[in-house]
Amino acid sequence: MALPTEIIGGRLIDGSSFLPTSKMLMNQRVGMVKRNQFLGSPVLVPSQQIRRQEQLKRAVRAPVAAISEDIIKTNNKTTVPEKAVNFKVRAVVTVRNKHKEDLKETIVKQLDSLTDKIGRNVVLELISTDVDPKSKEPRRSKPAALRDWSKKSNLKAERVHYTAEFTVDSNFGVPGAITVINKHQQEFFMESITIEGFACGPVHFPCNSWIQSKKDHPGKRILFSNKPYLPSETPAGLRALREKELRDLRGDGKGVRKLSDRIYDFDVYNDLGNPDKSVSLTRPSLGGKTIPYPRRCRTGRLPMDSDITAESRVEKPLPLYVPRDEQFEESKQNTFSAGRLKAVLHTIIPSLKATISAENHDFSGFSDIDILYKEGLLLKVGLQDEIWKNLPLPKVVTKIQESSEGMLKYDTPKILSRDKFAWLRDDEFARQAVSGVNPVSIESLKVFPPKSNLDPEIYGPQESAFKEEHILGHLNGLSVSQALEENKLFIIDYHDVYLPFLDRINSLDGRKAYATRTLFFLTPLGTLKPIAIELSLPPAGLNSRSKRVVTPPMDATSNWVWQLAKAHVCSNDAGVHQLVNHWLRTHASLEPFILAAHRQMSAMHPIFKLLDPHMRYTLEINALARQNLINADGVIESCFTPGRYCMEISAAAYKSSWRFDKEGLPADLIRRYIY
Repeated sequence: MALPTEIIGGRLIDGSSFLPTSKMLMNQRVGMVKRNQFLGSPVLVPSQQIRRQEQLKRAVRAPVAAISEDIIKTNNKTTVPEKAVNFKVRAVVTVRNKHKEDLKETIVKQLDSLTDKIGRNVVLELISTDVDPKSKEPRRSKPAALRDWSKKSNLKAERVHYTAEFTVDSNFGVPGAITVINKHQQEFFMESITIEGFACGPVHFPCNSWIQSKKDHPGKRILFSNKPYLPSETPAGLRALREKELRDLRGDGKGVRKLSDRIYDFDVYNDLGNPDKSVSLTRPSLGGKTIPYPRRCRTGRLPMDSDITAESRVEKPLPLYVPRDEQFEESKQNTFSAGRLKAVLHTIIPSLKATISAENHDFSGFSDIDILYKEGLLLKVGLQDEIWKNLPLPKVVTKIQESSEGMLKYDTPKILSRDKFAWLRDDEFARQAVSGVNPVSIESLKVFPPKSNLDPEIYGPQESAFKEEHILGHLNGLSVSQALEENKLFIIDYHDVYLPFLDRINSLDGRKAYATRTLFFLTPLGTLKPIAIELSLPPAGLNSRSKRVVTPPMDATSNWVWQLAKAHVCSNDAGVHQLVNHWLRTHASLEPFILAAHRQMSAMHPIFKLLDPHMRYTLEINALARQNLINADGVIESCFTPGRYCMEISAAAYKSSWRFDKEGLPADLIRRYIY
């Protein structure tokens, strides 16, 4: 384009005061000496014109600015230029490579590098926050392809930077979104985009998303800048894109989801059982009016042959659907798998001891457990190879090792390394109530004796069997009423959680459980002391003894009764911790909030930006739990006392006690400790 002549003068500026500030700034920009290598066709002021300008500056004392000659002066009036000035800006795109690629991925990557040279590349388009007044559509740049993809395809760096050059005009405004089309065969992970060359400075796009191939998702992928907007404050150029992106994320609720999809939809827990495999693996659906439960992410798989209300299962090693950006990244997958291996080995020790040891017998005493730490478990010859082959990532073993003699050996827990019999002591039992794996069940005792909320016509009298004579000798001279007033009494109450399920649990082979209540006294030293345990069973008749109170021992015989009572409390505690406080309150209850956030709040929403880092990976973890942990005959059912009724206990707790406004701090502490 021809270099425009710069006209400077106070009268002209006064006459053009109606021009938008942004447009004047842009004209200043194109009238300045080239300062940015990414600006195309910069305007250079000729030397003779500079001298003319200096003369005018001395003659005119009014404020001055550079105005393009494209603004035509007619009868001392100015008009907006008919043609805007074009210039160029650059995008720097950061793509994250995988650490390890399989053979198929490597081959496809090489094919993509070849086809990129003939135009099957990654194409970006820049979208303004402003709307063109003529077309009523957002202003857009010309499409631009990523450069040097084929040249950099063999780079082994974790992050590879590519560039693209956009042509925009001076009326473009501020970029607010970018669309991406991936014409390659393989997806790639786009970490970020930075746009350089605008007067407003660099514009950043934190993508952190997989960009799917056009053959999988023909539409353009929309990515927004890091500037947050409430829905009512969304610039005109981004409103339609914001709504389109949300519609894409919601889906239509139909069909089977592909692993490459990014659709967030709701469903009930109807995929935990496997009735096609065995009638004994039938499990009820959780969610809805019959058995209320939080929703999970919908996968849309076909129903079971034997039960059309149950969704067919996907077993390991096949992956379970979650939206593509919710799946583990490579480093997270390795960390999770290593921890999972360790957990699996811990949970299978009892069955290993019973079925594959050289002696082929069950634990006969505590000494057998000690041997696991001191000597290890002697496996049958050749069997250890089969075990490692069937476990996930067999080479990722840290603290659990297989010795050269075929021993499966465990490191000694820290508490046992300090005191071998610490687990038998009352002070350790009480310490774990507030400092163990489940410190959120203990609460101050507000009424003595405590009462049940269960229906008395079904489950018997609501009053506990605790009497004052059971605890008076352990209150340091206080009466029960004084101890209550001074907040000296605490309780862990699992009565209502377990009692409705005890008949069914105790009918299972090898299972025995009570519903427990445990009272603690706060000593003058500031430590807790267990002073009474109540063991309850459902009433078997009018004269049946369904409740029993056990107190600290006075002799050797009562000592072991007390130890067994504490063991039942620990069994209850482990089940409630895993099924209610961990799975339900942490994982399951959060999943519908994650789905709703993606469906209703744009990535531009300021609340979404705050929540997103905390929601990441939860859907993937929950999907893996449905596949291996909480499913019928999974790890939880196999290792916890309630067995096949584990998830029904979780659902019962959700129905009876879960409240959104009481789950977080400080509400939870206030509920448990303050009258």
